[in-house]
Amino acid sequence: MEAKTALRGSLLRAISQSVRRRSLDLGLQHYSREDLEVARAAGQPLTIRVLGLVSIASDVTPELARAAIASVSVLGALQASPAVKTALTDRMR
Repeated sequence: MEAKTALRGSLLRAISQSVRRRSLDLGLQHYSREDLEVARAAGQPLTIRVLGLVSIASDVTPELARAAIASVSVLGALQASPAVKTALTDRMR
């Protein structure tokens, strides 16, 4: 029971800090190659902030990920190819 209480407290602190700073998406967020191509074409790189799971499609190249993603903050897990994870290392918060 103590572990659940500690986890709940940590989660609530993380959420309240995030809300004070910016918005935070909860749950699963999947980014397809098309999603990232649209962001790149619009000249508006994505700021990804998720509590849960972020999934980046396996056909996304490291070059596209760097061009389309300004920053990544995940309180949970990031699923992406090793090459994409490496390309985004300096953008992870």
